[in-house]
Amino acid sequence: MAAPLPFATLDTLDPQGKRILVRVDLNVPMKDGQVGDQTRIERIVPTIRELADKGGRVILLSHFDRPKGKVVPDMSLKPIATALATALGRPVSFAHDCIGDEAEAAARTLRDGEVLLLENTRFQPGEEKNDPDLATALARLGDVYVNDAFSAAHRAHASTAGVAGHLPSFGGRLMEAELAALFTALENPERPVGAIVGGAKISTKLELLENMLAKVNMLAIGGAMANTFLAAQGVNVGKSLKEEEMLDTARKIMAEAKARGCDLVLPVDVVVTEEFMAGAPTRTVPVSEIPDGWMALDVGPQSVQILNAKLAGLKTLVWNGPLGVFELPPFDEGTNAVAQKAARLTQAGTLKTVAGGGDTVAALRHAGVLHDMTYVSTAGGAFLEWLEGKVLPGLTAISTTLEKTLPV
Repeated sequence: MAAPLPFATLDTLDPQGKRILVRVDLNVPMKDGQVGDQTRIERIVPTIRELADKGGRVILLSHFDRPKGKVVPDMSLKPIATALATALGRPVSFAHDCIGDEAEAAARTLRDGEVLLLENTRFQPGEEKNDPDLATALARLGDVYVNDAFSAAHRAHASTAGVAGHLPSFGGRLMEAELAALFTALENPERPVGAIVGGAKISTKLELLENMLAKVNMLAIGGAMANTFLAAQGVNVGKSLKEEEMLDTARKIMAEAKARGCDLVLPVDVVVTEEFMAGAPTRTVPVSEIPDGWMALDVGPQSVQILNAKLAGLKTLVWNGPLGVFELPPFDEGTNAVAQKAARLTQAGTLKTVAGGGDTVAALRHAGVLHDMTYVSTAGGAFLEWLEGKVLPGLTAISTTLEKTLPV
């Protein structure tokens, strides 16, 4: 079943001769003036290219980093225009502001098929406040608004929400793909459906865990979060990171999982060390035998074997968060092994795997399987908030139920 998208897609937009204001996410890693990871740029190319090829005059809006409403030269989008032009295979002009005389002149003189990148929207103090005057000023630059930044859809900012109230609004191809993948994974999944949720703290993923319990048949807990669940069962986890104040919450989650018939999977063995450092001596022990003064930094091989067997029985998998400290070998082995198993099942056509979140993307890339999953979201906070069942302002703003008119 196709996803019932809440917005109009580009299929219903004729961009010829129109100024198309496109919100994208160019908040990419930069080092020495060069883009470190092209993934987010590559993901927005289809929307930009389609609109330009059909004669649209494409005007791009994006934030970068956290300048807090001030002009910070090191946070300019100008260096990214070069990388974007290379990815698009066409010139990208640049305006040194996102509103005002220069932006308006650049937008006004843009010709069919040309692409213009405006300066960092967060240089404007009204951006993160969703200031109505800024939203109106942005809207004057275009005839149509397209949001292709799912990764910023959880923010009610002027460029993600406010401007959409003034213009006919659409979702771009990346926005469409993200929503379709999430719908497939959680709203209408092929069952059995499972989730892997990792991370350091239950407190930061409590709403996600609660929402998952209502939607999945199997929930595997990894990362330091698992230590808190183990401690809640009376396991001595040594000096492993845990949240003492969340033990009752962990017990409630386990009880709810049992009541719902959700298979909650915790590690049965772990890789432990005395020092959090590369090359430190390690041991693999059952979770009941973690030595005092040692800490668990990865799941052990028996836990991997159990989880991989669970994956083989699923039809759909949602993944958010690594199983261990994957950045520090050898504590990447558990995450690598499970990721590679999920990738093999996905490539064999027996499993649909949807993953997302900054650490998750990095872990899958590290495991060499980033491109072997059904869909990997480049969104961080938005992906997490969707999994939590929250309303995303950027999606609400481009809803087809809203009427938009450009103020005079």
